[in-house]
Amino acid sequence: MVIGIDMMGGDYAPLEAVKGVKAYLNNSPSPLTLCLVGDEKQVRPFLEELKINVAAVQVQHADEVIGMHEHPTRALKEKQHSSIAIGFGLLAKNKIDAFISAGNTGAMLVGTHFSIKPLEGVIRPTISTIIPKRNGNTGLLLDVGLNADCKPEQLNQFAMMGTIYAREILGVENPTTGLVNVGEEEGKGNQLAQATYPLLKENKQINFIGNIEGRDILGHKADVMVCDGFTGNIILKMAESIYDISRDEKIDNPYFNRFNFEDYGGTPILGVAKPVIIGHGISGEKAFLNMLKLAEKMLQKDVMGTLQKAIQPA
Repeated sequence: MVIGIDMMGGDYAPLEAVKGVKAYLNNSPSPLTLCLVGDEKQVRPFLEELKINVAAVQVQHADEVIGMHEHPTRALKEKQHSSIAIGFGLLAKNKIDAFISAGNTGAMLVGTHFSIKPLEGVIRPTISTIIPKRNGNTGLLLDVGLNADCKPEQLNQFAMMGTIYAREILGVENPTTGLVNVGEEEGKGNQLAQATYPLLKENKQINFIGNIEGRDILGHKADVMVCDGFTGNIILKMAESIYDISRDEKIDNPYFNRFNFEDYGGTPILGVAKPVIIGHGISGEKAFLNMLKLAEKMLQKDVMGTLQKAIQPA
């Protein structure tokens, strides 16, 4: 199995990506093959400087870079020799089995849409975020921005995909699922919430515990928390601010420290045929390392295959 990594994505490319590669090769007992996609003239000097055995990696040259603020669709069309475009080309041709990048998020989403198919039966793929729980556990919130407007059937699928991810990747046995709402009682919420509730209640593949409120997000009531992408993105940005505020105020707290995005690497796009993981634009060595470890774990556990078995077409 081969993991492709966009070496040119992110504010600190390619140095931090190379550092992440070295950390992965040094720390993984049986590292997968890595395909480094980027400008060889920039990447190879860092490989030499950090004393990385070039025989342990593949280098795929890409002489263009999609900037963080470029229009995703236009950039992918006009920059077919960019690291992101070439990476998705390799993924589509089965030359690599997973692809990670800290580059242009929109380009990664567009590339996923046009390069690899959704799993059969999946209405819309989704993205999630890790939510540290106050009891020490780890929760999962989805969707967090890919699908601003959702249908009840989509949220039902998100719950199924989130349950599998929480079990297989986060190690949560029999994860509980809650529907993010404005009240705990059945019948609360807007039309979407009211229509989604009975679907989740009847779904035998999840452990649905009912509605959860905003105050429950950081608590231990539900392991998997489901909402539309509009709501989820607001919660995500608020959660990110917790870590920023704690750093600004010089608060060294074990719980607040768990909001550091680098500890989790990036977020996978769930519901597509192969692992695609998107990292933060300011990712450093630790984030790249954890993205590689996440891709490795998803491939070894065949998470996409498990998702496909769970979501069979009607």
